[in-house]
Amino acid sequence: MTQNLTQKIIAAHLVAGEMTAGTPVQIRIDQTLTQDATGTLAWLQFEAMGLDRVKVETAVSYIDHNTLQTDFRNPDDHVYLQTVAARYGAWFSKPGNGICHQVHLERFAKPGAIQLGSDSHTPTAGGVGAIAIGVGGLDIAVTMAGEPFNLRMPSVLGVELTGELPRPWVAAMDVIMEILRRLTVKGGVNKVVEYYGPGVATLSVTERATITNMGAELGATTSIFPSDERTRAYLKAQGREDDYEPLAADEGCEYDEHLEINLSELEPLVCQPWSPGDVVAVRDVLGKKVAQVCIGSCTNSSFPVMRAVADILRGRTVAERCSLTINPGSKQVYTMLARDGSTAAMIDAGARLLESACGPCIGMGQTPPTDSISVRSFNRNFRGRCGDKSVAVYLANPLVCAAMALAGEIVDPRESGIEFTLAGDVEQYEIRDNLLLAPRSDQEAKQIEVVRGPNIKPVPVAQPPDDQMDLPVALVTGDNISTDDIMPAGAKVLPLRSNIPAISEYVYRNTDAEFVDRVRDVPAFVIIGGENYGQGSSREHAAIAPMYLGLRAVIVKSFARIHRTNLINFGVLPLTFADPADYDRLQLRDDLRLCDVAAALPAGGRLKVKNVTQDYEFDVALSLQGQEGTVLQSGGLLSLIKSKQDTRR
Repeated sequence: MTQNLTQKIIAAHLVAGEMTAGTPVQIRIDQTLTQDATGTLAWLQFEAMGLDRVKVETAVSYIDHNTLQTDFRNPDDHVYLQTVAARYGAWFSKPGNGICHQVHLERFAKPGAIQLGSDSHTPTAGGVGAIAIGVGGLDIAVTMAGEPFNLRMPSVLGVELTGELPRPWVAAMDVIMEILRRLTVKGGVNKVVEYYGPGVATLSVTERATITNMGAELGATTSIFPSDERTRAYLKAQGREDDYEPLAADEGCEYDEHLEINLSELEPLVCQPWSPGDVVAVRDVLGKKVAQVCIGSCTNSSFPVMRAVADILRGRTVAERCSLTINPGSKQVYTMLARDGSTAAMIDAGARLLESACGPCIGMGQTPPTDSISVRSFNRNFRGRCGDKSVAVYLANPLVCAAMALAGEIVDPRESGIEFTLAGDVEQYEIRDNLLLAPRSDQEAKQIEVVRGPNIKPVPVAQPPDDQMDLPVALVTGDNISTDDIMPAGAKVLPLRSNIPAISEYVYRNTDAEFVDRVRDVPAFVIIGGENYGQGSSREHAAIAPMYLGLRAVIVKSFARIHRTNLINFGVLPLTFADPADYDRLQLRDDLRLCDVAAALPAGGRLKVKNVTQDYEFDVALSLQGQEGTVLQSGGLLSLIKSKQDTRR
């Protein structure tokens, strides 16, 4: 029987279940990735399970999000993450080593491996033929404890690539923006996007990684390319040719859906404010003045593209009223740019070089001026994510961004007259892993003392749901609410990530400033939402902080995948309207009564909800898979796993 590439890799890791789309499966995990915005909570949860060592082949803890040190909180958490990694047998990537996805692609990602990461852009590793899935931190903790990962078997969208990009100004980011234009930000939910066809061979591994990285904006479970000779060339250049394995879909295999992209027909594109799915051609928005351009992030910070940006800037000057920032993705990239003179060209042109970290992409500094336009080579442009809700953020490929920085406005770079070359495969990368600390031996690890700063607090645990739940409506939201809307990022909030009582004060701050005060004295409440609720980042703080405030259920038209799982992991009922029209009848402060909840667990099913205030009833669906009902009955995944560990002892 022929199989596509996704099916082949999952079959090789299958622990339980049938590989039928939509049914629950359990899979073995090879690698885990955490970063400092989500990793502190994940490691606190792992510690709570009482194990001596991580039980996956490779676990890596990265410092890349919260590198701005304005007080003790971020550096204290870095010390915690370094000591906890040493204590429990994980790799540790020090501040300055780079953005987790770029470094993981360079040093760890392998064809045929399955990787989980507590960051929604973990699918970057799909560029080398790995299945890499973004999840919440608690899922990572459980996986590091040796448990298989529970997943709803995704359907597979086959994307056939033909032709070749019309270089130099059309880049890999334009490929994924074209797919977002066609499918929207919810077009990939519960799907793996698998690329194949003759156009694949025209793309380097770093270009493929750009495409799989931003596939997260489709809501996809992950994205993947085959592992071929270009994969071998990349791994060889990174000194890891032994990790190479040729992998591709069987000829004649089937896909659940099919899409064709002729690369030759693409042109420079932009995502308009305030959604990665609002995609138009650059030529349709010409002439808008640009106050800021930011180039880099995990999407576009590899050496080939950064060197091309330097070539565009060389001998030229950034526009008078425009600020240009550049953050290379890793120490490796930064070092190679410095050695070949690229950083000198960037600095001479007026670029401000930032450290190898997430920086402006996560709202960690570089907030643009009021009511201005910022153009960024990043993957998200949600309103307010840049630090100011008045700013209109456009997304474009980094080469287009460089041309706009020189012009000070949105331009079609093909009319700029600038000539440059975009390199393909690099023959030899500079390899010096002095900021990447290897796992300690068992004996050494047991001697390590884990250091906890005063901002690190215990992880709160939910209570199992009652059979009847009386819940006032605390908030009614619209469609495409993001985890940034629920739990803001940025320099003010992210340092509180290991202190749930403190960070909970910011829940829905940018959407409804009165929300926290409204629920402060309410023991339990429900939130109402529209389509694609919880899109964006994997941060589980968007589930655990509202739960800490009293959130017991969310009723929406549809959920984004990761956020729905995070809600279940923290004991919150994820409910969907049986009739979406019932959404329109609900109002803030309506009192709702959920009936016969116990009967709907663990298998799931429909619940009756009585709107006590308006005196009518409506149905909601509690659609559960695998052990999700058991998780909810236990008051969350942490409680369930701890009880399993106690039983084994």
